[in-house]
Amino acid sequence: MRIVSADIRVIEVPLKVPFIVSYARYDVMPSVILTLRTDTGLVGIGEAVPDEHVTGETVESVVAALSQHLLPALRDTDPCNLNQVHDRLDTALVANGAAKAAVDIACWDLLGKHAELPIHALLGGRKPERPMIAKVLSILPPAEVAAQAQSAIADGFTHLKMKLGTDTVQDVARVAAVRTAVGSDVRIRVDANQGWRDVATARRMIAAIEPYDIDWIEQPIAADDLDGFRRLRPHTSAIIMADESVITRGDLARLIRDESVDMVNLKLMKSGGILPCQRLATQAALGGLAVQVGSMLETSVSSAAGYHLALAHPNIVSTELSGPVAFSDEPGDLHFPLPYVDITDRPGLGVTLDPAAIDRLTVSAKELTVA
Repeated sequence: MRIVSADIRVIEVPLKVPFIVSYARYDVMPSVILTLRTDTGLVGIGEAVPDEHVTGETVESVVAALSQHLLPALRDTDPCNLNQVHDRLDTALVANGAAKAAVDIACWDLLGKHAELPIHALLGGRKPERPMIAKVLSILPPAEVAAQAQSAIADGFTHLKMKLGTDTVQDVARVAAVRTAVGSDVRIRVDANQGWRDVATARRMIAAIEPYDIDWIEQPIAADDLDGFRRLRPHTSAIIMADESVITRGDLARLIRDESVDMVNLKLMKSGGILPCQRLATQAALGGLAVQVGSMLETSVSSAAGYHLALAHPNIVSTELSGPVAFSDEPGDLHFPLPYVDITDRPGLGVTLDPAAIDRLTVSAKELTVA
């Protein structure tokens, strides 16, 4: 099988409510939908959701990387040979995880359709656990975020993830307000998205919110301060998760060596897709760290890819691929009977795109010949 052509669509996916984290506010999420067509007639779909604050990519750079470097590198390559695909991608261009993820996901979709198997079967078979998601709460005034938390519980969510990191006094007030609003039985985790920056502030903030029964604290310090996790570790018994700090095998090896975190949040967009994240999840398992598969607020395409990986890997204990439930309009068809998600046994990703939705959301399009 060979790739003969590709379609690159830049779309903008509207959010029901603004998504606010420590470093940005989003009213729409830009995404790049990649369609690969083969000489056998099979079609695979992938997606890139870049974040200039995390992967250093934009939709413009993703389109350029795909059209000028990555797809040309796959000429005369069997897209079902994922090892060779990644060798070609990594030789063509370093980093650019989101752009590579789009190719990786589309190739897994092709492999599944070729084998007539779902991706989770190709990865070793699905676990009995039903994947579920937490409700992600943006940074808002305490009363507003507490009201959103109550609405989320009414909608069926059982876990909440609070975004923090812009104002330390308000952060504590937000956590207190949400815990008071939802009671003691609801699970709460928090994510500072690097917003507390330094170890001293992180120590103080973790101590301040621990009384509110927090499951874990995600990325409390700057992404490039890997040594900071080692210095933070002796000062708290809280479960610490690294996110933006973990992109490569080297990043993860450093955290394992230092015994400085308890969990890592892997994202297909950071590390280049399903295959690299599968390898990282296994590396984490060997190093004694549990894994979550997180989200850049992708559509059903990349969300499904992450869920297939999570379903098949024994060391992935949490999933936060919540993009589709945050959108008011999106092109895919993942089904979320909250707080769960249904991943089918249809071949490949098991996702069908709505052409009308793609056209409605498209802001630019590009056709390429690959063969």
